Amino acid sequence: QVQLAESGGGLVHAGGSLRLSCAASGRNFDSYSVAWFREAPGMAREFVAWMAWNSPATMYAESVKDRFTIARNNAENTASLQMSSLKPEDTAVYYCAAYSTGRYDDAGRYMYWGQGTQVTVSS
Repeated sequence: QVQLAESGGGLVHAGGSLRLSCAASGRNFDSYSVAWFREAPGMAREFVAWMAWNSPATMYAESVKDRFTIARNNAENTASLQMSSLKPEDTAVYYCAAYSTGRYDDAGRYMYWGQGTQVTVSS
């Protein structure tokens, strides 16, 4: 069992940056892939970024590629999402997830989720 807790959300102007953190507690976090998803009001939860558990391999949604960077520190049981050049359309609740039983970008296949952190980008 793994518990995840996101932090670092807030209000930022367009073009600004934010760094989200995901703190994990419990067992085997370092053995699970980790991902970030986001959910805007009235929209489905969408994939943002993914990182493998045993290599630096990453994947990004096209909409955030070259602006967001996912990272993890297995020694500290943390993951992060560095977001830059933020746009109003990035406004959403951001969720950290771990341990997928299927595709990396399929929210329905992740076993563990945090409670989410709100990111609001003003124009």
